[in-house]
Amino acid sequence: MRDEPERTENQDEAAARAQDHADAARIPSSRDEAARGRRDRDEVGRPRNARPRDAYGRPLPHGATGIPTMPDDLDLEPAEALVEAQRLLDDDRPFHAHEVLEAVWKAAPEDERELWRGLAQVAVGVTHLRRGNLKGAQALLSRAADRLEPYKANPPHGIDVDGVVQQTRALADRPGGAAVDLVLTKAP
Repeated sequence: MRDEPERTENQDEAAARAQDHADAARIPSSRDEAARGRRDRDEVGRPRNARPRDAYGRPLPHGATGIPTMPDDLDLEPAEALVEAQRLLDDDRPFHAHEVLEAVWKAAPEDERELWRGLAQVAVGVTHLRRGNLKGAQALLSRAADRLEPYKANPPHGIDVDGVVQQTRALADRPGGAAVDLVLTKAP
């Protein structure tokens, strides 16, 4: 075993100063912010993000004016959620439509969870399209269409699963060229 050279007091001080400098220059992570109590949390300590967002859900700097997001405790019946999600999609706010669909997904009965998850993924895929992330959009849209396929035979809540799957596959096949005009429910 080799003997380590003895460190001098000056070397120890220099190492400590270098570490202090590195720590001061480091960009804080969300863990650091949470540890210091700066991260938004609800009354039971779950993380919440109160940063403003743009129309496509991208976080903006604190203090900026953003587009209001959906409340964390959103609780809508499927019919209400479909109307709200469609309104948001029609207003070119797919990120917000995703939040509505995700809320239903998390509260849905087990036999419908994958349906709502797939619909939420469609909205996220459109969000990726709007943000210019074509590769991410293709992956999500393909996964969403696959997830929705089993519901085509007996779609609940008037959802046009077959139409949504067709539209979603068209977007996945041509993410830069297809118009985004999703319709979630069948016309009455």
